[in-house]
Amino acid sequence: MIKGIGLIPNWEKENTALVVEQIHAFFRGRNIALYTADRKQTNFPAGTSLASELAAWPDLIDLIIVVGGDGTILRAARDLAHWEIPILGINVGHKGFLAEIEVEQMDRYLQYLLSGQYEYRERMMLEAIVCRGGKEQARHLALNDIVISRGPFSRIIKLDTYINHEFLESYTGDGIVVASPTGSTGYSLSAGGPIINPVLELLIIIPICPHSLYNRAVIITGSESVQLNVHSRQSQAVLTADGQVGLTLEDKDTITVRRAAQRVKLVQFADTSFYRLLRQKLKG
Repeated sequence: MIKGIGLIPNWEKENTALVVEQIHAFFRGRNIALYTADRKQTNFPAGTSLASELAAWPDLIDLIIVVGGDGTILRAARDLAHWEIPILGINVGHKGFLAEIEVEQMDRYLQYLLSGQYEYRERMMLEAIVCRGGKEQARHLALNDIVISRGPFSRIIKLDTYINHEFLESYTGDGIVVASPTGSTGYSLSAGGPIINPVLELLIIIPICPHSLYNRAVIITGSESVQLNVHSRQSQAVLTADGQVGLTLEDKDTITVRRAAQRVKLVQFADTSFYRLLRQKLKG
């Protein structure tokens, strides 16, 4: 039984305030406490996160409702993964794959929440570890993908790629996407990768604009890891997690991408499915 809900709105989206007001009105008088992140808490400066801004929430809530688009859900998933609290997305952005319900369907699905007509689906996350000179420099979590790419004004970069420390290929081009199944409908798809059911446990490796006739994706199991050695002496390379956070890489940096220990729980209803959403997206 749900006793407390945390609302994380993207206040920059049009109609967000109205949707938040409607959610509060729906739960009013139903013995469920609502806690809403304000603009200051969701527009935090670099170096902080939602987890630090909302530190009191884990003891108060059983569910997180994100009001926004896929980008807002990705951010919440990364920042709050260690809470292990399920997330439900209400879409007020462009049509995406993570926000489970649309605003016009909201009352019906919130009623499903009250009556227990839902389940949780776990999604694997990725962890990227950046090492420089044999020392760890940074770690990043991602729900969708880890991308190593050339900088905006750089030449091509070369990435020596290993699977479980066994050499696979040296890719020369604009970079590489390492995606989770959840991320298979994101950047990976645009780069020519396959669409994967998001409940599977695997990693997709797809080169970005390679200077080669070979540009096919490589799929490995979730128990395997990818090592990427950067060769960018005359160009700049960058790492991004979910296209939202990252860092500048240096020549000879090594990046290991693997399945993270953390997982994300997303709320799913009986009459929604990945294939139904995929069918709608393919229709445009």
